[in-house]
Amino acid sequence: MFLSITTTGTPERPATDLGYLLHKHPEKAQAFSTSYGKAHVLYPEARPERCTAALMLEVDAVALVRKGKGKGRGGAPDAALAQYVNDRPYAASSLLAVALSAVFSSAMRGVCTARPERAAQPLPLRIEVPALPARGGPALVRRLFEPLGWTVGVEPVALDPQFPEWGDSRYVRLELESAALTLAEALRHLYVLLPVLDDAKHYWVSDDEVDKLLRAGEGWLPEHPEQKLITSRYLSRRWSLTRQAMERLELVRLAESDDSEVEEIDNAVEAETEEARPTPLAVQRRDAIIAALQASGAARVLDLGCGQGQLVQALLKDVRFTEIVGVDVSMRALTIASRRLKLDRMGERQASRVQLVQGSLAYTDKRLKGYDAAVLSEVIEHLDLPRLPALEYAVFGAARPKTVLVTTPNVEYNVRWESLPAGHVRHGDHRFEWTREEFRAWAGSVAERHGYDVEFVPVGPDDPEVGPPTQMAVFTVRMEKEAKAA
Repeated sequence: MFLSITTTGTPERPATDLGYLLHKHPEKAQAFSTSYGKAHVLYPEARPERCTAALMLEVDAVALVRKGKGKGRGGAPDAALAQYVNDRPYAASSLLAVALSAVFSSAMRGVCTARPERAAQPLPLRIEVPALPARGGPALVRRLFEPLGWTVGVEPVALDPQFPEWGDSRYVRLELESAALTLAEALRHLYVLLPVLDDAKHYWVSDDEVDKLLRAGEGWLPEHPEQKLITSRYLSRRWSLTRQAMERLELVRLAESDDSEVEEIDNAVEAETEEARPTPLAVQRRDAIIAALQASGAARVLDLGCGQGQLVQALLKDVRFTEIVGVDVSMRALTIASRRLKLDRMGERQASRVQLVQGSLAYTDKRLKGYDAAVLSEVIEHLDLPRLPALEYAVFGAARPKTVLVTTPNVEYNVRWESLPAGHVRHGDHRFEWTREEFRAWAGSVAERHGYDVEFVPVGPDDPEVGPPTQMAVFTVRMEKEAKAA
């Protein structure tokens, strides 16, 4: 079982930096024990202009049978002979994917202390897998890899070259090339898609496989056109796990939507009365949030679903906010936010106050604990209603800041906007827009479940008939309950 990774370089950026990125020295042949055999890392070539790292996995067929026996689907075949005579020692499969994760774990996470700038940069990469089982053939291989930016070379392996009439086997020779991906991205693609193509995992698929899939698929799986097939095969077609993973992926996808379209609508509506030049609703919303944060006395603030960093930028102007953390699942949005904030040119004192981190609100994150306040500005309406409880628990149950601010559109106000067609929501990705009564009912039940008090603040002109365009809930943790918990 064999896989090679090749890159090219220049005198300024030698290809041998691949050794730093993989945390494996080019001048050494190294061996690592795994549950099913031994993995070897070696470098067939290591020159400044071209470097190749190879991973070879020697599979212990007896150990595979002992560990896989009786595991059901995804374990060793039931036939006694097939347990010992199979393709596992020769063809890339979930065994090789597990070895990739074990041997190149730091590289998969994009961690490289010696060359951190190289780890974050795309590399010219060429990956070769001589024997890959592909249930679905070359067409499926292309459908899986090409949307990720790979140039795919895939050649079927004949059952027997001497008898071409027998046709092709289910194995292919795979060559992937790209100059637009980081090494970490490439390794994560392989970690997920090798077992997907094989469609027969060598170990029992348990609940923690969903977390593994979402970690490795972060940044690419939510938008992949073959997401459903990938998820189902990776989880060995276990329906309950597949459904759970698909729901979480959809939540991640929705969380990636920023509110740029919302602001465009806000600005378009305000442009209709340009003579009056009123303050745009987006600005009024940020001002209301900042005023509520100031009133709460918060110093350390989370902007959950920070998008392109407009609120973070506004908070930085007030020295009362000593730590501001913007969280978003979209790396594109965080990159734009970083440029907006000019983080690369920011002074040391100012830079120490702000941090942008990638993360999803679909599940709990220990990095979000211990803050004074959290803001969910125009976030909840991007989620399907059945998925709101996941976000609710992650924020109010696990992170549990002292103050939580939630803003969302008031659907009743939509009739006041002549540019918005009747029955339409303000953003194409909004899954719902609540009335004031619906929002109050939801907020009240959340507060009751998690020990908060809640007050409601209008944002924008408060129409006597339909209310304000934006509604905001201010949640404050009940101090007596906190004292008992302490």
